[in-house]
Amino acid sequence: MARRWARLLGGLILAWPLLAPLSANALEAATDLRAEAARAVHAGGPLIVIYSRADCKFCQTVKRDYLEPLANDTKRGKHLLIREIGQDTETPLRDFSGQASTHARFAAEQKIKLVPVVAFYGPNGRSLAKPIVGARIADFYQSYLDEAIEQATQALGKP
Repeated sequence: MARRWARLLGGLILAWPLLAPLSANALEAATDLRAEAARAVHAGGPLIVIYSRADCKFCQTVKRDYLEPLANDTKRGKHLLIREIGQDTETPLRDFSGQASTHARFAAEQKIKLVPVVAFYGPNGRSLAKPIVGARIADFYQSYLDEAIEQATQALGKP
């Protein structure tokens, strides 16, 4: 019996590297924007927030095709922190001032009406670049994203 458990555990340990990349692609939900922005700045980049809805196919496309690969990029990803705020969820959230809120309430306060919106924040919730609203033209979306990240990173050095 002990041998079976040892083999099962050994098999799971060997399979873990194959399973890990599947969970690494998921973007984490925002929980504490002030702390997350500080972490992003410490890493040398902006806090990137995608505002989305569960029923938004364009949101899924932006996350899958652009933000998840960016988060998993071994060079660029280590300088960025990407979080998701569900416009349609009551998930608890601490805003940039440390106040308790929810994802839906914070999205409404930010005047997010259409999704997806990809926003770029620095310390204290300061907007560092113009948000990318909508899915835009797929052929150019990566360049829109790269340009906004570059602008936001440069803005971090300016008061």
